[in-house]
Amino acid sequence: MSKEQRLLIKGKELFNQNKLKSAFLAFEEITEINPSNSEAYFFLGNIFHIKGQLGKAIKAFNKVLDLNPDHTDASISLSVILNDIGRYEQAQEVFEKANKKVKQESKGVEDPHINTRFAAKHFELAEMYFSYNRYEEALFEYNKAISLNPSDLEVRIKIAKVYSKKGYLAKALEELRKLKSENPSYIPARVALGLLHYGSGNVLEAQTEWQSALEKEPMNEELVMYMNLSSSATETSIGM
Repeated sequence: MSKEQRLLIKGKELFNQNKLKSAFLAFEEITEINPSNSEAYFFLGNIFHIKGQLGKAIKAFNKVLDLNPDHTDASISLSVILNDIGRYEQAQEVFEKANKKVKQESKGVEDPHINTRFAAKHFELAEMYFSYNRYEEALFEYNKAISLNPSDLEVRIKIAKVYSKKGYLAKALEELRKLKSENPSYIPARVALGLLHYGSGNVLEAQTEWQSALEKEPMNEELVMYMNLSSSATETSIGM
């Protein structure tokens, strides 16, 4: 295995661990060894995007597409940035090129998952922002993701978590209650709602949500654990 390959593997591992500074150095070294390595530029573009260095991100993704015009993920990433900064016509142009390529690969059939792929890119970025406590940016990207892929209910739980982190408890509760109402069989919504109640000191409300969920999934170990913990907390409180 060449040094370039080793650095690429190392850089991806560091990126996935959110060690962006070390990952950046690895990818940058790759471009010095091989200025035609499109994958290195792709990850550099992602790092610039996460850091909010959008000009550099655009430049990096354009470099990827210069080296490899068929790099669909780079096209999607570039389109996302251009759309976010209001350069809608350019974003649409990049999107159309990417979509055309996908349709060619699928023998002219419209790809029903193209919006899902865009949503996944917004979700990935939102997760990065959230991990660095950049909640405004995270909320913006989560909302982008859900608008492109309304069927991804996990995103709505993430949105509620952002509201909670920002101190907007009422909005977080509203989001989860609406999600539960619209999707009664979606257990994660009840789990999250219970956790929100529990974190606010409303143990009985939390237990109500978890008990309701347990009736639908009696073997759910996570729910059993939460019920046991909350019961212990209640008993301790009564004992005091």
